[in-house]
Amino acid sequence: MVEDTICAISTPMGVGGISIVRMSGKDSLLLAEKIFRNSKTKVSDFEPRKLYLGTLQTENFNEKCLMVYFKAPNSYTGEDMVEFQCHGGVKLAEGVLKELVKNGARIADGGEFTKRAFLDGKLSLDEAEGVIDVINSESDSQIRAGYNLMQGKLKSKVSEVQGKLTDCLAKLEVSMDYPEEELEEETKIDIIKELSDVKIELEKLLSTSSTGLSIKNGTKLVIVGKTNVGKSSLMNALLNYDRAIVTDIKGTTRDILEENFEYKGVKFILTDTAGIRESDDIVENIGINKAKKSINDADLILFVVDTSEKLTKEDEEILNLLKNKENVLVIYNKIDLDCKIDKKDIPFKNIMEISAKNEKNILELKEKIYDTIFDQNIMSAPIMLTNMRHIDIISKSRDLTNIAINTAKNDINLDLLSIDIKNIWLKIGEITGETEVEEIINTIFSKFCVGK
Repeated sequence: MVEDTICAISTPMGVGGISIVRMSGKDSLLLAEKIFRNSKTKVSDFEPRKLYLGTLQTENFNEKCLMVYFKAPNSYTGEDMVEFQCHGGVKLAEGVLKELVKNGARIADGGEFTKRAFLDGKLSLDEAEGVIDVINSESDSQIRAGYNLMQGKLKSKVSEVQGKLTDCLAKLEVSMDYPEEELEEETKIDIIKELSDVKIELEKLLSTSSTGLSIKNGTKLVIVGKTNVGKSSLMNALLNYDRAIVTDIKGTTRDILEENFEYKGVKFILTDTAGIRESDDIVENIGINKAKKSINDADLILFVVDTSEKLTKEDEEILNLLKNKENVLVIYNKIDLDCKIDKKDIPFKNIMEISAKNEKNILELKEKIYDTIFDQNIMSAPIMLTNMRHIDIISKSRDLTNIAINTAKNDINLDLLSIDIKNIWLKIGEITGETEVEEIINTIFSKFCVGK
């Protein structure tokens, strides 16, 4: 049990309607009693989960605010907690915090409130990671994924898998304890089936990881093409505002331009690049090299082609850069003008025709981008892996399951098979923190802000 009482400002620093200062620990109510007064009820008699209006007294000022008390174990951290809801203001919130420290509390470390919730069994490790994912979300889909994690959906799947592994261990124990019953071969057959089912479940989870990472980190779209094909106009059309400078002068865009937009709740990171061509301009060449590098980092490459003129050497150079790429969407731009290219010269089948200048088919393009990247079945799945730690653990658990299956198929001692299965159980338990090491736990909670 943690003995000290921690405190922190839980709302962003700045001027606003409300600032919340919170405490957690066994002395929270005692400390609140020293500085908070209500005209009708003593602080020690406050009813949990009920707001009380009163006066908070500090060394330098008094503040009229609200206080709420959460009695252990029915609180976020599982400990006694107190929150003061004060008027918004940096100096005021800092003054309240200073008064709490003067009376015996200490400033909380980053993520310490949630870490205490984990240590007190209020949250599993993956649920705690869901909390930080929700806080850091920049799109609706990120919020949904974080919320599902926070609600314990991955934890439930881990428990289900561990339950199957426990059944396997139980069958092994029976077979080893009663060798005269000659259950070994039958037991191995049952265990191979159980482990195969476990492997299928793990692979289903892993199949969501590519989509999950795109949702969590944002989906990278890179616009490439020669000069003056309308890349900057396309960027402005997708963003629905003028972000990039558009002129008829070749080489106007010399550096990488990056902005975000959201479509169907998904965050897209849109990058406009310098036109790829031969140039004697040192600055422009730096931009061209950056454009070539960004191609390798893209989730989807938007290759813009000007249909109003024939393919040029620059177009062919870009086609050569992209020839081995599968994540290319060809965008035929300027369809409002006469078409002069032979589309057979461009080998990609994933295409879209637009007029960026007139914003024709832009909404259809967004839908095309979305459908190209995202599998709707995965998008609607209740569990989606969005965390590299979880992906790594499940991948290693899948590999350990393969080892156990091979052990069961070969004429190997049941004791060794039992060890293989226990290794799977321990590895996948790292997701929830059931078998996690302290160093990893500390690393995870260090990513939280102070006050959460």
